[in-house]
Formats: sequence, C-alpha cells, structure tokens
Amino acid sequence: MQFLQRLIRTPGLPGQEGETAELVAAEMTMLGYADVGIDAVGNVLGQIRGRGGAPAVMFNTHLDHVDVGDHSRWPHPPYGAEIHRDCVWGRGAVDIKGPLAAQVHGVARLIDDTPPPGDVWVTAVVQEEIGGVGARHLLESLDTPIAVIGEPSSNTLRRGHRGRSEFTIHIRGRSAHASVPDEGVDPYRVLAGFLRRLADLDMASDPDLGTSTVVPTLIRTDQTSANVIPGEIWLTCDWRRVPGESAGAARQKLQAILDASLIEGATGTVEVPSFRRTAYTGVAVQIEASNPPYILAADDPVVVAACRILEPVIGPSPSVGVWQFATDGGHFAEAGMACIGFGPGDELLAHTVNEHIAIEQLETALQANEMLARELAAATATAAGESGSSG
Repeated sequence: MQFLQRLIRTPGLPGQEGETAELVAAEMTMLGYADVGIDAVGNVLGQIRGRGGAPAVMFNTHLDHVDVGDHSRWPHPPYGAEIHRDCVWGRGAVDIKGPLAAQVHGVARLIDDTPPPGDVWVTAVVQEEIGGVGARHLLESLDTPIAVIGEPSSNTLRRGHRGRSEFTIHIRGRSAHASVPDEGVDPYRVLAGFLRRLADLDMASDPDLGTSTVVPTLIRTDQTSANVIPGEIWLTCDWRRVPGESAGAARQKLQAILDASLIEGATGTVEVPSFRRTAYTGVAVQIEASNPPYILAADDPVVVAACRILEPVIGPSPSVGVWQFATDGGHFAEAGMACIGFGPGDELLAHTVNEHIAIEQLETALQANEMLARELAAATATAAGESGSSG
C-alpha cells in the first residue's frame, strides 16, 4: 500500500518518468530481485531466476500516466494518494500504478520461496500512453513466450484488444478572402463529403473483438483568421482495428473515400503520422502512430492455464474478456508472445478525475500475480499437452 502511495505521489508524464523509474528500481532491489536494471530508454527490468525447467514469463506494465488536467475538478488531490472509503485516490491509481505495484510486490513473493520453474521478469516501460516507445525498445533485448499485461481489468482476465492506428487526412484547396468564396477552392467542401462517406464506410469485424471503428478527433487549418477560407485542412482520424486488418488496408479505405470527395482544384492524401519521441534518458526514437491488435483464443493453453491458477484466488470460472482500449500487449503479441491481461482497478475510472482503486482489489491482485508467476509457465505446458491429446 505504501509503495502504491509513493508511486501516485511521484508524477511521471510520458517522457518524464525518471523519478518513477528510480523508485521502482529501488523497490525491486529492496525486495531482493536477482537482477534490476534500467535500459537505454528508461525501462525498468527486474528478474527472478527460475530453476530452468520452464520457459520465462514476463509481467509487464508501464511507468507513465496521463495529465491530471484541472486540479480543482478532482474530489481529492490528484497526487495525494489519500485513502477514502477503503480506496486509494489519485492519478494513476488505476492506470497504471495500482497494477504496477501489484506486479512488483506480487511477483516478489516468490523470492524467499522455492524458485519458480522458469525465469520471471517484471518490466515497467516508458511512454505507453503515447505509442509504446518502451515496449518497442524492450523487444530488442527481451523475448519471453508468455506475457502478463498489467492493465486495469477489475481482476478478471483479458485475452486481447483492438489495435489503434492514427491517420491524418490532409486536404489542399486554395485560400481566398471569405467575401469572395468563388475565388478559392474550399477544402471544407471536400471534408464535408469525406465525413458523410466516413459514416457509411464498410468496417471489418472479429467474432471476439467486434467491429472496427473510425472516428474523426482533431482538426486544424493553415489559418488563424476567421475571414479567410483556408488553403489546407488536417483532420485526425482514430481507427480501432481488429486482427487481420492492417494499417495499410485501413489507409487505403480512407484514401478511396477521400478521392471520391474531391472537388475541382482540390487534392488530398491520407498519411500515417510519425513522431519523434525523446525518452527521459535523452534517447530519441521515431515511431509510427500505430498499435497492433491481438486476440488469444478462449481455449488457448495460456488462457486455460491462467483460469485454473486463478480459481482459488478469484473464484470458480474466472471471467475472461477483452479490453476496449489498446495496450502494449499488441506489440508483444506481434512479436510472437502469448499475452494475457490481468490487473486490479476499474478500467472505466482510468483517465478520469474520479480515479481510485479499492484496497481489497489490490490485495487480491497481489495473490493472483504471485500464483501466476509461480505456475503459469508450467501450467501452460500441461494445458497444451491436454489440448494436443484431446485432438
């Protein structure tokens, strides 16, 4: 509990996670993790060595959180970590410091006991909130067959989520004084046609994750004056895509309806923006604004094994669902890891001024993470064997 409160009281916006990283690394060292380190972009890695009898498992979550906004709108100070009604309140309580504390301390319960069958890693990465800089870098040095993604799930299992791709719709017309509109080529007319067609776009679907969605979010022009027809418009679209649907295929769909919306004298392109992100360590990387989707089958051996392990902790027939938001699990799954999700906290409270987490959920998550760290690798192998023999 005290560790979670220290985490909440330590702000760590994307690119500013250094103090939080040092706090996590120091806690891991104090708890007795065999190896603790901070890599080039600022990710924290802690290892508990196994007996060598099973594959390694990674527990992963992130260090950064979103901004608090207007402090006066919070019922309790956003960095206060105050306890009210048996809950800890503050920014990051749910996303992501509650799940982070539950992983660091839950997995650490193995340290003074019999070593797990395989190595167990606990990793806390940077800049998850703005594209996954830390996760992408971590994949260059750490590859485990199984990953447990610590994001809020109210202590139920998750087996996937839709991916997120960001697109910029760039429309070029010709600027003119608003008093003589016929002298210009109004890009808003193109935008109007594009938005009508966007609402009717045929979207892909997945039996587990539902339908892909696309919505316009941000808009800007090349003008600051209200009496000028702009020459250019940039519209941002947020596309939540299902497995089997590539970012390239989504871009082609958007380009097709943009082309159909053009008027004489106007042009338009659909672009996947690329951002240069600088870690708190000073390392700069270029990343595309795209996070992959992923899904594990309900009868995947990792899902089956996790359900069996968690039954004594959270009750019979544990609930298994999917997240509505994207996580770093998409990057890990794309690299070949089998990812399940588990964490304390109500995901609907994430990014809100009412963010808080129940102490009872934290205590349950500590026990659950301990059991997953102790048994998941070996239990997955057993479940895979049973699946093979039944087929």
